[in-house]
Amino acid sequence: MSELSHVDEAGGIHMVDVGSKPVTRRRAVARATVQMAAETVTRLRQLPKGDALVTAQLAGIMAAKRTHELIPLCHPLPLSAADVRLVLGDATVEIEASVETTAQTGVEMEALVAASVAALTVYDMAKAVDKEMVVTDVTLVSKTKESVS
Repeated sequence: MSELSHVDEAGGIHMVDVGSKPVTRRRAVARATVQMAAETVTRLRQLPKGDALVTAQLAGIMAAKRTHELIPLCHPLPLSAADVRLVLGDATVEIEASVETTAQTGVEMEALVAASVAALTVYDMAKAVDKEMVVTDVTLVSKTKESVS
């Protein structure tokens, strides 16, 4: 296992210095799932708080933009794109978040936070009708970087 990037030899924490890294175009995709009763999926668009899926989509995008305020030691990044998509299954809401930047560090934390917050928003919107929901499978699907000319 490699060394933890935010911990020094003495065990203290620090923000990673990315100043000498080249600026590259970076993209990350993360997913999350909210498992629920089939009846809950049917009722999602009829909840008193409004359209839960659009609300969750917006919450995920907003969270990606504020990741550095939520996760200690994350760099604030100029995001060039953030997208959150929610798909209703038989008894799930599948969430995929993709985030892009041109910077000296990646956007995987932003994608993970976006997917997580979108899932938590779905949970919040439906908790009154389904006490058995579970947020699961929050995972990084991919991350890429490419040189910029």
